[in-house]
Amino acid sequence: MIKNNAIQDCFYMNQFITACSTFRRTDYAVRAFAQMESPNAFVYNAIIKGFVHCLNPVQALQFYLSMLRAGVSPSSYTFPSVIKGCVLVSSLRFGESVHGQILRTGFGLNVFVQTALIDFYSRFGRLFGARKVFDKMHVRDAFVWTTMLSGYSRGGDMGSARLLFDEMPERNVATWNSLINGYARVGDVGNCEMLFREMLEKDLISWTTMISCYSQNKLYREALTVFNEMRMNRVRPDEVTMTTVISSCAHLGALDLGKDIHLYVMQHGFELDVFIGSALIDMYAKCGSLERALVVFFKLREKNLFCWNSVIEGLAVHGNAEEALSMFGRMEKENIVPNGITFISVLSACTHAGLVEEGRRWFKKMTRDLSITPQVEHYGCMVDLLCKAGLLEDALELIQSMRMEPNAIIWGAVLGGSKLYKNLDIAQVAVNKLMVLEPNNSGYYSLLVSMHADANRWSEVAKARSAMKELGIEKSCPGSSWIELKSNIHQFAASDKFHPSASQIYSLLDELENQLKLYGHVLEFEFFT
Repeated sequence: MIKNNAIQDCFYMNQFITACSTFRRTDYAVRAFAQMESPNAFVYNAIIKGFVHCLNPVQALQFYLSMLRAGVSPSSYTFPSVIKGCVLVSSLRFGESVHGQILRTGFGLNVFVQTALIDFYSRFGRLFGARKVFDKMHVRDAFVWTTMLSGYSRGGDMGSARLLFDEMPERNVATWNSLINGYARVGDVGNCEMLFREMLEKDLISWTTMISCYSQNKLYREALTVFNEMRMNRVRPDEVTMTTVISSCAHLGALDLGKDIHLYVMQHGFELDVFIGSALIDMYAKCGSLERALVVFFKLREKNLFCWNSVIEGLAVHGNAEEALSMFGRMEKENIVPNGITFISVLSACTHAGLVEEGRRWFKKMTRDLSITPQVEHYGCMVDLLCKAGLLEDALELIQSMRMEPNAIIWGAVLGGSKLYKNLDIAQVAVNKLMVLEPNNSGYYSLLVSMHADANRWSEVAKARSAMKELGIEKSCPGSSWIELKSNIHQFAASDKFHPSASQIYSLLDELENQLKLYGHVLEFEFFT
């Protein structure tokens, strides 16, 4: 182009800058642009769009301003990229001034410009402004309807989103996905399921959104069921899908299923990147296979903060405090800057090993040297550490220094420490706080009753029982546990009669109890109400 003096040709330069942007070589594009004497609107459009495409919106907006200063009139192709640039830099005021420019130049009724404006206003939560642009449109295609619906969904206005969905003259897969994603954001699993089952055609986003919806609402078994349906429908998952599925296995403690999915990842050519890698480390650690978690960690070519956090947490929860702290030291040597989540794992490791002074030192380093503001989780770890070491007064002093209100987990740790060291006075303080935070939780009163009984304070036992009856406190939602057998998850709760094999299970338990009695074993139960 230089040899043939084509660098002044706006058509060729438009094509060249577009090609540079495709390969993300904006430096070439800028150097070529600088050699032009009189670039026209098409050339400016190409370089503005290129910088937005390469996620450098500040440069894009600077070229837009240069375009105006040079007296080059924007076209309908200019404004969609400029508006998207305003979204990327989170500049509402700049975008509003661009909207004014659009109205002055007469492009206010262009469908592409209007669609960009709808997206712009909705992303800033200005749904009224987005709807105002939408209502003024003379021509609306499926993309316009979907953009407006996505705005309502993103803003959590699912009533308006559903009304718009019902009004649509035609719907495509993206429209259904937007509505399902909106319901998933607000935790409305029922509507997500209904819409998902009604869809005649589902793409990768549809399946992944439904899996994520179940996972976010702690319905992990349902998430895995949908994943299996997805595979049976021959829809290939992506990295986001696999990360969510692996996380579901972690929460269920389903090691065999986790191994199968890890094998699926390897067999289908997924790159073991930091996202899948950290999910696998977390899954193996939570399923009790710390060795496999470490193997995955050390095999990762690239390790980011999420990977280090996962492996440190895994070591900590398995009681390997020294190894967790050693791993934290290696992380610092790799120049990985820790965040608040890292220190939750570090403090947890100190708690497991009873390293009180070590925990205090890391807590001070976090706040003083790294300027990480302690969150309620950090205070929870420190309170738990102090209470387990019998330093109940120190724990109360730390609670008083908190900038936020202590939650039930913190007072629960105080109650647990009080029981361990038989301190009824502090236990009563903790229970009083807990009954305000969680008035319907019977466990705290039961623990206090048990402590009074151990101390032979039967009058206090009677008072606590009476208070529980007056308040109507009872254990309405018993805890549950589950086991994995031949890749199937079996869930159980106290006095559970819903499992298909319940009669056989209770029969076997009765037989075991009779056998124990024959050997002279007497069942002992801790005192509960």
